[in-house]
Amino acid sequence: MAGNGQNRADVKPGLRVDIVLKQDQRTGKRTRGTVKDLLTNSAFHPHGIKVRLTDGQVGRVQAILHEGE
Repeated sequence: MAGNGQNRADVKPGLRVDIVLKQDQRTGKRTRGTVKDLLTNSAFHPHGIKVRLTDGQVGRVQAILHEGE
């Protein structure tokens, strides 16, 4: 179930995702981690659902990873 991270229903705690941190938005540099909390309340966000990773970093989901990625 790979997704693009724009639909809140697709993003759940415990999923492995690639996010873009606020300071990396210009470059598009991605950070990989595991979702801890969902910070976006709306069902859809065009730039990606904002999440907090288990390590505390906050960014918008760019990709939801399959098992093993």
